[in-house]
Amino acid sequence: MKTQVMLLAALMLTGCGTVQTVMRGDEVAAKSLKDQKSYCGAVPRIYSGVTYDFCSLNAPLEQGRDPQTYTNDPAWVLIDVVMSGALDTLLLPYTIYRQNADGSIFVAE
Repeated sequence: MKTQVMLLAALMLTGCGTVQTVMRGDEVAAKSLKDQKSYCGAVPRIYSGVTYDFCSLNAPLEQGRDPQTYTNDPAWVLIDVVMSGALDTLLLPYTIYRQNADGSIFVAE
């Protein structure tokens, strides 16, 4: 049971918007949104995980996508918004600093 919970947590964190935008490089988040064909041009660092999730919702649905990759299925994204919102709130001092120092994460080329 404990192993299953750990596996589920690890699986959910791989798609978490906050992990994509705060803990990985800017180019990874930008590439992911470009691959999803999101219409977002930039993602601000403050509450970036929630913004990333909404940018995922603002992309055309892709049928037959590999389930191992991050999906923009509305049900999954809405679950992730709640988790990202909580994590974004905890990371708020850091993301405010990063927004002031580095600006937003640019998606559009």
